[in-house]
Amino acid sequence: MILVLTSAGDDHADQVVGLLTSAGADVVVFDPASYPARASVEIGLSRDGSTRRVLDTGERGVVLDELTSLWYRRPLPPAASPAHPEQVRAYVEQECLAVTEGLWDGLGCLTVPAPRSVLDRAGRKPYQLEQARLLGFALPETLVTTDPDAFLDFYDRHEGRVITKPVHGNRFEADGEWLGRFAAPVTPVDVAHADALRLCPVIVQAYVPKEVEVRVTVVGRRVFAAEIHSQVSNHTRYDWRHYDPGVTPIRPHELPGEVAARCVRLVERLGLTYGAIDLILTPDGRHVFLEINPNGQFQWIEAATGLPVAAAIRDLLMNGLT
Repeated sequence: MILVLTSAGDDHADQVVGLLTSAGADVVVFDPASYPARASVEIGLSRDGSTRRVLDTGERGVVLDELTSLWYRRPLPPAASPAHPEQVRAYVEQECLAVTEGLWDGLGCLTVPAPRSVLDRAGRKPYQLEQARLLGFALPETLVTTDPDAFLDFYDRHEGRVITKPVHGNRFEADGEWLGRFAAPVTPVDVAHADALRLCPVIVQAYVPKEVEVRVTVVGRRVFAAEIHSQVSNHTRYDWRHYDPGVTPIRPHELPGEVAARCVRLVERLGLTYGAIDLILTPDGRHVFLEINPNGQFQWIEAATGLPVAAAIRDLLMNGLT
């Protein structure tokens, strides 16, 4: 039995669940946001050392000890009944989150990409960069700092050819509006306001010339690489996530064997079974590591290139690491 943890409207999960069902797998999809209002969890530990862990989704009972794999896709946290006062809701939700995350972490079956605690660590960019360095990836010269003087020294040393990007999140809400922050070149305005760095850390990197950008999706030990021709559009020149589908070609990419193997080792080193890695292919043929998204999207790559990522996830959930 396979358990998929995600929320409503997850097209990626829907695609893979469809493939799993067509292949005859027994699949249960559950959103933890329905717990405890509409779903229940029971964890029993007996004197004889046995344990019994049961999930009732409201539609089906699931003996969690019988799971063969778990896909921790994009679940929402537990949501308490709105009948509770706000302060009580916050407490109930913290208690429920401790139950569910402790439950998923302790199941012992294959978890894709990884338990929440591992995903959190793997998603930290300074940690990713250090692990990539230890594996021998080429990296941009990088500074993570809140020191304006260090930032300005870095800027001068690279003659202004530097970019900045967030350390962790790239979206935040302010006054009811969602704002985005992606990789961007440092401008004279940024330099003039360098003192603001004291308020929040930032990643500063030397600009790496790009032939193409490469998205490497690792599923288990299988590698799917796509090249994004970001330099043909001003929208995507510094960050391909400003994707312009009309003018930005995406094609399959042939990774050198040693780079592909290093990508698999990085995913394994981070404790993952899946990861979406961003590289730059430079004009002189180097593959330079930027970052890894431990739970990155894949449908856009599959749609553009035909690379069978969803089928690989199905195979991983059904058959494990092979």
